[in-house]
Amino acid sequence: MTTEATRPAVPLEALRAELGDIVRTDAEALHEARADRSGHVSSSAPLAVVEARSIADVQATLRFATAHRIPVVPRGAGTGLAGAAIASEGELVLSTRRMTRVLEVSVDDELAVVEPGVLNADLNELLSSRGLWWAPDPASRRISTVGGNIATNAGGLLCVKYGVTREAVLGLKVVLADGRLLELGHRTVKGVTGYDLTALMIGSEGTLGVIVEATLRLLPLPRGGVVTVKAQFDSVERAARASSVVSASGVKPAIMELLDPLAVRNIAAHLGADLGSGAIVLVRTDGAAAEADAEAIIAVMRSLGGVVESTSDVEAGERLFEIRRAFHPSQEARGAVLIEDVAVPRSALPAMFAAIERISVTYGIEIPTVAHAGDGNLHPNFVFDGEVVDGHLDVPPHVWAAADELFVDCLRLGGTLTGEHGVGILKKRWLRDELGDDSFALQQQLKAVFDPLGLLNPGKVF
Repeated sequence: MTTEATRPAVPLEALRAELGDIVRTDAEALHEARADRSGHVSSSAPLAVVEARSIADVQATLRFATAHRIPVVPRGAGTGLAGAAIASEGELVLSTRRMTRVLEVSVDDELAVVEPGVLNADLNELLSSRGLWWAPDPASRRISTVGGNIATNAGGLLCVKYGVTREAVLGLKVVLADGRLLELGHRTVKGVTGYDLTALMIGSEGTLGVIVEATLRLLPLPRGGVVTVKAQFDSVERAARASSVVSASGVKPAIMELLDPLAVRNIAAHLGADLGSGAIVLVRTDGAAAEADAEAIIAVMRSLGGVVESTSDVEAGERLFEIRRAFHPSQEARGAVLIEDVAVPRSALPAMFAAIERISVTYGIEIPTVAHAGDGNLHPNFVFDGEVVDGHLDVPPHVWAAADELFVDCLRLGGTLTGEHGVGILKKRWLRDELGDDSFALQQQLKAVFDPLGLLNPGKVF
């Protein structure tokens, strides 16, 4: 096996001569690039990390990598949950985390032009003074970057009303593996010239090119009040049914989150709080119709057995949503966690929760689950006794078997393997099952068109 001492020094020194100290080989930088937030850790360190500050830095790095046939792993903040930004021996990490400029904000055209390293929360703090916001809102908004959100087509709590990242991107600048710069998309609200390569890049997880600039579609800040509703149900099936009925009613909540009884129990233990028994649905309405929408939702929840409380006080509403934000910490406190991400048609939510309960019993595994109930996206968390072995999270075979059954049930219900986290290394073994042989082969051919040498993010997705 190639070791640190035997790796070729001349090519790397040539890159450092061109780019200077943004080429890092210190232990801290290399160790950080071995992991993201999926729980997976590479068994070896990458060759180097390039902390690009400009488009020119990205182009120079990719030209160098192509000339020397070195694989490149594009990386943002490393907050992904699918292992798509993890690097290992012999690979060069190209980080855009230091590209943090907001290049333009146009109030008239409701758009912003930004570099990929801008944090979601920072961008919206800047935009708020101008009465605008960028709607994509992953739960990690204070630590996740715009570029990473685009590369994974990230979702989040607000997708039910405001859509996923793809709906909020007008154009991109992307550097291909050979260093060429593509300018994709447009600044106009409409634009249908040629194939939609912008949409193709969104969610491509660094396998087709490196996003270096984005033109974002902004929205006016919602006007009117905010109402938060908490409904408690005696079973997750009733809670899921109520959520499905709300979705079909024509009312558009800004957020609708569902926590199953096991999730509620674990969160209560973690917070030291009395959250009652059963499942919880948390709903937020906003805008001019916030009060009327909340009243309609409350009526549905009560008609289906929910015990409801609501508030129009913003701070009180935030305290209710602390229950949701405590979900992942509460599971991590109980053991190793495999965080999954599936989506089904909203009418199939009750059936999917029933399948999760059945699988939990069959395999003897705790699977606390939270769902973005407004769009049918579920996050079952497999909690088990596990540890990192040879650099990887040691997931026992029975946990993978349970996950496999979960994915089969999801597809049977007309669902998809991932609603927002992406494929990365976590889901690639099941990708062909959803796409089918012909679509799978066609996507591989598309990858080869953009990256004929196969240097960009090798081993991810396919």
